[in-house]
Amino acid sequence: MRQQHHSFEISTRGQGLYDFSAEVARWVAASGLRDGLLTLFARHTSASLIVQENADPDVQGDLERFLARLVPENDPMYRHTLEGPDDMPAHIRAVLTQTQLSIPVRSGSMLLGVWQGIYLFEHRRAAHRREVAAHLIGE
Repeated sequence: MRQQHHSFEISTRGQGLYDFSAEVARWVAASGLRDGLLTLFARHTSASLIVQENADPDVQGDLERFLARLVPENDPMYRHTLEGPDDMPAHIRAVLTQTQLSIPVRSGSMLLGVWQGIYLFEHRRAAHRREVAAHLIGE
């Protein structure tokens, strides 16, 4: 078994989904590992990772609107408000999604479905630089 580590830096412009599938695919192909398991981990508490449809951008907009309705800003029950009205909702949205993904790799490629992409889901309104740690193990 061999291992490879990498870090992806994603600059966001505020809330939304940021597709970084192509960058991950290039790194996996260049790793020299043919078969194994890729783990991606978002090193943040107010952003998350999802695998989602990459063909119709309406899906992304619908997901954003749904989470905004499900976890609204300025809810009077929030006690953590020091970092602004979008911070506590961002933490809750990250809990409801995920911060880690596991993706099988075969023949040097991720086994994503035809319409699947890897997205960083930014839950804060301001621009941020987000880091996603990658670990690939295999042969």
